[in-house]
Amino acid sequence: MQRGIATFTLDTGRCPRWLFERMVRLGREMTSVLVAEFGPDEFVRRIADPVWFQSLGTVLAFDWNASGLTTILTAALKEAIRGREQDLGIFICGGKGKTSRRTPDEITAWADRLSLPDGQADNLVYNSRMSAKVDNCLVQDGYQIYHHSFFFTRSGCWAVVQQGMNESDATARRYHWFSENINELVCEPHTGIVAPARINHLLNLTARDSEQTRQLSVEFVGSGYRSLMKDVEILRRHSSSLSEMAALRIQQHQLTLLRLEDTEFHWHPVVHEDFSKSLYLEKILRLLCDSQPADYEQLLAVRGVGPKTVRALALVGEVIYGAKPSYEDPARYSFAHGGKDATPYPVDRATYDKTIQVLKEAVQHCRLSPYEKDQVVRRLKSGSD
Repeated sequence: MQRGIATFTLDTGRCPRWLFERMVRLGREMTSVLVAEFGPDEFVRRIADPVWFQSLGTVLAFDWNASGLTTILTAALKEAIRGREQDLGIFICGGKGKTSRRTPDEITAWADRLSLPDGQADNLVYNSRMSAKVDNCLVQDGYQIYHHSFFFTRSGCWAVVQQGMNESDATARRYHWFSENINELVCEPHTGIVAPARINHLLNLTARDSEQTRQLSVEFVGSGYRSLMKDVEILRRHSSSLSEMAALRIQQHQLTLLRLEDTEFHWHPVVHEDFSKSLYLEKILRLLCDSQPADYEQLLAVRGVGPKTVRALALVGEVIYGAKPSYEDPARYSFAHGGKDATPYPVDRATYDKTIQVLKEAVQHCRLSPYEKDQVVRRLKSGSD
């Protein structure tokens, strides 16, 4: 599994019709050339690469650091191959907003038309749904997924390009997934992750350092509802700017712990949540206990399990059992800040230069006028300078 995350400024404008039509036309040419040169599986693999995706957006003349690049580029590519999907061997489902929620139906419709093997459509739909759920629930970075596009080929190769929005700081973060070498959907699938700056105190339950938290969460629900709720009762916490208190109740006895300094407990994003009084949480926890998931992926896949559920289980694991999850932002690279001085992250210059060179060669094989080819190459040069 390869996945990347990119963060950009939030674009509130609309793409002019003339620009979108131009992107569709150029996207049709670029896709045809790239698929003819590398094949559909390799095209999908490159879409899953944040650097490649960003460079392709630059070629098609969209703002290089705007959130609109994600939504408009995927929409333009989807329109560009419309009617030619089976010839190219590439299928694009989903999109922005309401369109993203039609992704499963679109995948199933293509599977029927292509007469894909039994179970392959279900597998594609499952991976589409789980990729969105992992980024919404396990990488708790404050970004809500609002755009989801699913690329796949007849061979079963697939990629996800999805984007979340953080309205408080007017930024958007893009997540890339690729199906190659999948081990676990819920454990450290990140490579080439991009953000303008790290987020402090981010709960990252996909990190390898969160393995104990994931294991304990499965054990908690496996122990039964009554046993789990006894632990949840311990989450009767009270916080202020000067102190923090945790009350532990065992039958008729109660032990209260008072902390005046930040030395005993690690920061957790749920210190102000009162889980013991959440009826909905109790309902979901009961459902989980009845479902008896065999592993963390199955736990997350249960309908109704969301960010608050996994946060509650993580907090029980940390406060009671000392299993500290990861609070490290998985982002690794920034397009918005360039990174030439290795701030905030160093540029993989060799990979970037190779991407630009391949795109330049593809442009030369496109059916474009010499002037249009020159303009595209100029954009690539300005983007790489």
